[in-house]
Amino acid sequence: MRPANPKANSHVASQRRYRVELITAESEASLFVRHRRLIRFPQLTMPLLAAWTPEHWDVTHTDEIVQRVDFDRPVDLVGITANTPAAPHAYVLAREFRRRGVAVVIGGPHATLLPEEVAQHAHAVVVGEGELVWPELLADFERGQLKRVYNSCALPDLKKMPAPRWDLIKGRTYGKGVTIATRGCPFACEYCTVPQMYQRRMRYRPVGEVVDEIRRMPGRALIFWDDNIGANRGYAKELFTAIAPLNRWWTSQCTADVAFDDEFLSLAAASGCKALFLGLETISQASLNTANKRHNRAAEYCEVIRRFHAQGIAVQAGVVFGFDHDDRSIFRTTVEFFREAGLDSATVSVLIPFPNTPLFKRLDAEGRILTRDWSKYNGKKDVVFQPAMMSPRDLLMGMEWAARQFYSLPSIAERMARSRTGLWWNIVRNVGYHLALRNFGEMGFNPEAREEGPVGGFHPARTGFPT
Repeated sequence: MRPANPKANSHVASQRRYRVELITAESEASLFVRHRRLIRFPQLTMPLLAAWTPEHWDVTHTDEIVQRVDFDRPVDLVGITANTPAAPHAYVLAREFRRRGVAVVIGGPHATLLPEEVAQHAHAVVVGEGELVWPELLADFERGQLKRVYNSCALPDLKKMPAPRWDLIKGRTYGKGVTIATRGCPFACEYCTVPQMYQRRMRYRPVGEVVDEIRRMPGRALIFWDDNIGANRGYAKELFTAIAPLNRWWTSQCTADVAFDDEFLSLAAASGCKALFLGLETISQASLNTANKRHNRAAEYCEVIRRFHAQGIAVQAGVVFGFDHDDRSIFRTTVEFFREAGLDSATVSVLIPFPNTPLFKRLDAEGRILTRDWSKYNGKKDVVFQPAMMSPRDLLMGMEWAARQFYSLPSIAERMARSRTGLWWNIVRNVGYHLALRNFGEMGFNPEAREEGPVGGFHPARTGFPT
């Protein structure tokens, strides 16, 4: 199937207007979890890609967290971005559009990890970062010469990056102001897909360009979708100093070690930083070492959180269960630890061995990958590998139990009393998590409290574990 008829006259073709629909695809599990949250930050990929689209293309955007896909919308081309758990759903979307005679392009993390698979479901696949190849792809489409794979060999240097199309972000009561200042992360954690996406090469936008963009940004709240905004302390401090006069409230992601740079924290706070996401992952140092995340030191977590709070910056932690050193006690000890530490909030999940990451390759070599149904690689509703020291069902139920314990009303009260950081919004966010979890119904139990059975011998039909 050819996606478009060749144009006999390139000048005429350049005058024609085209229509492209960009879709931020979400898996069923992600929709189930995120739709119920009070605060849902928009993704940046498609609003930024729209900014790289030539003017003679009309762009629409569907974010499946807040919108439904309209298959009957008249468009010439559809672009879909999808992570691994959303990939099967993206294939369904692609099939429906292709059935209607619309050309489909798929990119994003999963397309970068498994381009050969994705190519079976789309007219074209974008591997890696899309900014440099997107205009080329659209020009090829106009000529009727769409290639199967567009591989972004060069990495965009981020200079003169256009502002995202914030007007395409719909249905968000908070956080339309999304952008980036840096891209990439210098670390290579065993489970992480960022090294595959960005090749461990840090890039930085000129600070002046970031400031000019923020001046035009809608609303007061700002989200830097940087993978590690503190990777280069010198750059970060220059950025914080420059944006301080703009009177914005902002949040981003970084590593825990920035807590011991007093100047970094004070400048971040003075520039309007209200919270930072830290990938703490686990309180087990042995697990951190195995995951190639030795730059995290679990013994320092309480001091890290205390230092952030001293500057009025809340900490949202990524907390993951299922590392090889996790036994059935990890759920209780983790909840107790973070309650006592006054952790503000946490994104709690089970470990996900994304395809083609070092973690996936290791578990696959050990015969511990249980399924290649990518929709189950969601970290919330399914376990896709055999844990080392418990059953998959114990891991899932323990994670559910830990999340509910962490966001129980007594836990919220205790943590907020210890944190005393941004209480006017921090309490609201925690109650939102509490209500969202309650809406899921009663799920989970503490595996430590029941009689231990054999670790192996996992049989979904016998245990009732969701498949």
